Amino acid sequence: MAKHIRLRSSSRRGGFFKTFFLALASLAAVALVVVAFLLFEFEKPTLVLEKEIKYLGGKVELPLRVTDQKSGISSIVITLKQGEKTEQLLEKTFPRQAWFKPAGPASISEKVVIDAQKAGIKEGQAELLISVRDFSLNGLFKGNETLQRIPVTMDTKPPKVTIAHAQRAIHPGGSGIVLYTISEPPGKHGVMIDTTFFPGFPLGKKDAYICYFALPWDAKQPEKMRVIGNDEAGNETSLPLITTFKKELTKRDSINLSELFLQQKIPEFEQHYPEMKGTLVEKYLYVNNQVRQSNAQTIAQACSATDSQQLWADRFLRMFGSGRAGYADQRTYMYNGTAIDTQTHLGVDIASLERAEIRAANRGKVVFATYLGIYGNAVIIDHGQGIASLYSHLSSIDTTVGTLVEKDQPIGHSGATGMAGGDHLHFSMLVHGIFVTPIEWWDQHWIDVNIKSVLNAL
Repeated sequence: MAKHIRLRSSSRRGGFFKTFFLALASLAAVALVVVAFLLFEFEKPTLVLEKEIKYLGGKVELPLRVTDQKSGISSIVITLKQGEKTEQLLEKTFPRQAWFKPAGPASISEKVVIDAQKAGIKEGQAELLISVRDFSLNGLFKGNETLQRIPVTMDTKPPKVTIAHAQRAIHPGGSGIVLYTISEPPGKHGVMIDTTFFPGFPLGKKDAYICYFALPWDAKQPEKMRVIGNDEAGNETSLPLITTFKKELTKRDSINLSELFLQQKIPEFEQHYPEMKGTLVEKYLYVNNQVRQSNAQTIAQACSATDSQQLWADRFLRMFGSGRAGYADQRTYMYNGTAIDTQTHLGVDIASLERAEIRAANRGKVVFATYLGIYGNAVIIDHGQGIASLYSHLSSIDTTVGTLVEKDQPIGHSGATGMAGGDHLHFSMLVHGIFVTPIEWWDQHWIDVNIKSVLNAL
């Protein structure tokens, strides 16, 4: 009887271990499936080219966007193939960062510069291959691959660029113009002054282009000025731009900051910049420096998306009133008899009546219409091809972004918002985001001689 009981007990233990090992094996199988799912996923990376490539030869910029939300991107390889010859132009690899979560970047957006001429590929037809792989162990542990094949034409001959007209003289704060022709449809083209590039725009006539350029108020004589023209293959032609550089006299001014002025102004800025700390003077210096720099970046950004067409005509209108401060005045700010800051006034201040009606100086599209730090309520109008005008310290703004305004159309009223001590208009002209003297653009004779007569003769 006892022996029979022991056998049953042994049988129960055997059944328990059998069940335990089956459960363990099932868990192991599930874990193996999960691991396989994670490491051997089958989703290929996504590749988006944000520019159509038809020609290669010189340096060509290729904006691309790659994404892989599963295992992450492991490599980007670009090769050029012509017949039996294959040359690698780019190889970018990423080290594995993990196993059971994305091992590489999930998204990459960048502009890859391709220099196909170094590959030694001959003129004629070729094929550009862009391969993107992820960190999956699929594909014999090489990862999932997205391969894009792009037929291209190899062209290593630069375009012919001819300067039809160039500015004879330019000075700090001055504007310039160049007219030129390019023998074939261009890629990047315009004027390069040392390291600053000014893009050109089509004139609506065959192969003819125009480029406006400028020198900042504090510019020294440029070391190298040239007109450049790239074709779609990236081949570049560069011609020297010969102009006479004329120095400008420095104009100086001083502004006394009273306690009453600071008490009136700082609360306005505190509403927009609560991060300001310290005394009234310390807050004032924060606005006149950090906020000023941020405002300059905002203005440059607003001016960057310019219309390709000339929207304006003839001289720009000057508001009626007396001039209070000029372009490029070097201002020293005094407090209790001590100089506490220096800045440059990049416009012309005009005062007439309180809350005077402000009108557009010329035809253009409103690209900015809101509060702008030291400028207070401000409006920026794009007049096309890099030319813009700025109206600031307004008490009210009577236009909206995107509005196409005509010359002399009301856009607001003068005021004392921003860093203004009294009611007036601060007016500025800009060429590709560079502040220039408005005096040239107010002068019909300057417009006729430097722009209109040149365009009419083309």
